[in-house]
Amino acid sequence: MPEGRRFFAAQAWIAGGWARDVLLVAGHDGRWAEMRAGAGQADRAGAEVLPGPVLPGVANGHSHAFQRAMAGLAELSPAGRDDFWSWRDRMYAAALRITPSQLEAIATFLYAELLQAGYTQVCEFHYLHNDLDGKPYADPLEMSLALVRAAKRAGIGLTLLPTLYMRSGFTAAGLRVDQRRFASTPDSVLRIAQALRKLGADDTSLTAGIAIHSMRAVDAGALRETAQAARGAGMPVHIHIAEQQLEVDDCIAQHGRRPIEWLLEQDLLDGGWNLVHATHASVAELHGVQRSGAAIVLCPSTEANLGDGVFDLPAWLAAGGRCCIGSDSHITRSWMEELRLLEYSGRLVLRQRNVAARAAGREATAAVLFDAAIGGGGAAADLPLAGLAAGQRADFCVLDPASPALLGIPADRVLDAAVFSSPDARVARVFVGGAEPRPPAAHAAGFAAAMHALWGGVA
Repeated sequence: MPEGRRFFAAQAWIAGGWARDVLLVAGHDGRWAEMRAGAGQADRAGAEVLPGPVLPGVANGHSHAFQRAMAGLAELSPAGRDDFWSWRDRMYAAALRITPSQLEAIATFLYAELLQAGYTQVCEFHYLHNDLDGKPYADPLEMSLALVRAAKRAGIGLTLLPTLYMRSGFTAAGLRVDQRRFASTPDSVLRIAQALRKLGADDTSLTAGIAIHSMRAVDAGALRETAQAARGAGMPVHIHIAEQQLEVDDCIAQHGRRPIEWLLEQDLLDGGWNLVHATHASVAELHGVQRSGAAIVLCPSTEANLGDGVFDLPAWLAAGGRCCIGSDSHITRSWMEELRLLEYSGRLVLRQRNVAARAAGREATAAVLFDAAIGGGGAAADLPLAGLAAGQRADFCVLDPASPALLGIPADRVLDAAVFSSPDARVARVFVGGAEPRPPAAHAAGFAAAMHALWGGVA
């Protein structure tokens, strides 16, 4: 493979540990052609010397880009009970305002923020399909293409997941009025996904899969139809599942089974499925998911912000399950904070330390969490993003060794400090497919204008 760019890193995270004096060679196709640890002076000739420790880029397994517009604007409690369901009503108010141009501006800034934090691919769980009145756009891809343009402008990779959303609840005949922009069919989401995969056929940073919003939002026949179509097309499937206890209770009332239990009984799950949240999954369900090969996408900051509950990470890791992380509602855009919250939630519940490491039978908690995010993230995105290895896309970030979190830290403890010493270690540079995107500041004005148009300075 012809060389495109050569880099030298004093230390780089390869195959679950730190390697020293690493030559990283990217091909013209944007994938890694070679990794060589212990590189001598002659090997380094002509290579760009990177200014700090190098980590693989992280795939963000779950995003609702439009919700970046309400980060920090849902923290005043309404009268009465405040929970996920009351937050959802406020989220709908935002969803009903955003135009395609505003979505593009918001997503562009968000995606640049994600890049600056070291995310290099984002799985966009996209259900804003229709216009403000709930009518189809003349081009069914109107809102989807706004997200594609945003990703291109920011420089991040995008896995777009057009989302099936057909009803407001298990016993409902259709959608509520405030859900009108979400209306879709198995055929409509499949056509969007196929069009985007065609658009990204020669693009290593763009692909598409299918999302099913949730079991409450789709009847059993449509769920099976969509899942089978995705499987036949070789697309990944993402679904919100068991996020709230009420959802579990309603599913039992409707189907006589818990949500994940029902999916397992239908023999629907396989290695292409990604179950988002699974907060209220039982241990038996988790073992079933692991046997199926499906993965779980965890969004600790959003799950905490919405009061969802705590996922049973120790049981999942002990079972050898695959997982990754996502920033979901984007109240934080840092994978370091997501991993920190994921571990700390387990510590608070169990009143123990290094929960993930002990569950996985390893020594270092940060390594367990980070390797899970890398391995599961590439699968969720349906792209070769499994770290610094030949054949994988040449995505990486360079940590700033002058970050307060890293000052004086021994080289073999840099990842631990990056995850568990707050504020986060700064990311000095980030690369996608061997190229360096523009910084978030380049897109701030468009974001600010969109926010002003949406909220007029007062939420």
